[in-house]
Amino acid sequence: TQVWDENNRVVPVTVVKAGPCIVTQVRTNDTDGYESVQIAFGEIDPRKVNKPLKGHFAKADVTPRRHLVEIRTADASEYTLGQELTAEVFEAGVKVDVTGKSKGKGFAGVMKRHNFRGLGAGHGTQRKHRSPGSIGGCATPGRVFKGLRMAGRMGNERVTTQNLTVH
Repeated sequence: TQVWDENNRVVPVTVVKAGPCIVTQVRTNDTDGYESVQIAFGEIDPRKVNKPLKGHFAKADVTPRRHLVEIRTADASEYTLGQELTAEVFEAGVKVDVTGKSKGKGFAGVMKRHNFRGLGAGHGTQRKHRSPGSIGGCATPGRVFKGLRMAGRMGNERVTTQNLTVH
């Protein structure tokens, strides 16, 4: 969607649902050798949770959640077990890095996946207009080099976008 900034200009924005998240475990240098916080998100039917996770959530005194994520922090003592984290932890104007999964597009050819130009429409080309063209030499080197961009599965991978402004 879009919002208006302080200079009265339209800014494209993406609305992200962030929270409420519950702190389910606090890891410290004394107990675990590193500082981190485990948070849980998304309510789930308690019957769908296995026994080890039921015990884990009971120890934190929270209802079962669908997703568990551990985040490294400089000082984990700022957080307490069962504490609720919401989108209010972000301040307007702050730059953040956002990580997520891209949309899966299935098996895609080289023109869609890698923006190849394709072959010419005329000059005798027959039924090969969207192909990659040559993929390597002949007897030397006698193989296709690793990392050559070809057709394959597109999307459904971890993508990080850096320096996004919080509005």
